[in-house]
Amino acid sequence: MTAGAPHVLDNPALASLSGPHAHFAEKRGRVLRYPVEVSPWLALPDAPDAGDWADLAALAGPGAEVPLTAYAGQLPEGWEITFHVEGVQLVDDGLTTAPDPEAVRLGPDDVPEILALIERTRPGPFLPRTIEMGTYLGIRRDGALVAMTGERLHPPGWTEISAVCTDPDVRGQGLATRLVLAVAHGIRERGETPFLHTGAKNTGAIRLYESLGFRLRRTTAFLAARVPERLPEAVS
Repeated sequence: MTAGAPHVLDNPALASLSGPHAHFAEKRGRVLRYPVEVSPWLALPDAPDAGDWADLAALAGPGAEVPLTAYAGQLPEGWEITFHVEGVQLVDDGLTTAPDPEAVRLGPDDVPEILALIERTRPGPFLPRTIEMGTYLGIRRDGALVAMTGERLHPPGWTEISAVCTDPDVRGQGLATRLVLAVAHGIRERGETPFLHTGAKNTGAIRLYESLGFRLRRTTAFLAARVPERLPEAVS
């Protein structure tokens, strides 16, 4: 556990949804989440109590599967872990960023093509309104979108780089690296610091990110849990 006061990146969804992304926040009590078409990320308080878990259950609905990324505590009785992958969080520690002359800004009209690229490459969740979370850049070849990278969580002073993907037909050309550095350049231009998450077993990607100037800040976990179908009766 981080010593002293919590860092905004220890609970980045909470920092994002209570800060720069507050306009997205759907709230019940102290629990915040993005609209389901924007992102699966939701935010519990740093030390959730029984009331917070009840609010999360009410917000998500009985039997729903909810992400609990970065949560390291015990689940209440009746909650079932459905997904658990170890992850890492890396932060900018000397990136040499640069705009890319081939990169184009992607927008809502590009979403069908983005979703097709996501389906082919599976970098992680991307939903119909994820494009609204920040700047997304892509590279086209013969008119077709073949690579993209963009911005996701936005804690104060920080922006997460996400959706790093390249079509299998054009891998090995450095397109992902160029786009990461281009997106990072835009983040830096705003006076913010880039960070990102990836799987702990994704050693090739971690080596690449470290070679670009990212450093490991912390280990974390990507979790999901199922809300009980029946919740305990509230004590009045």
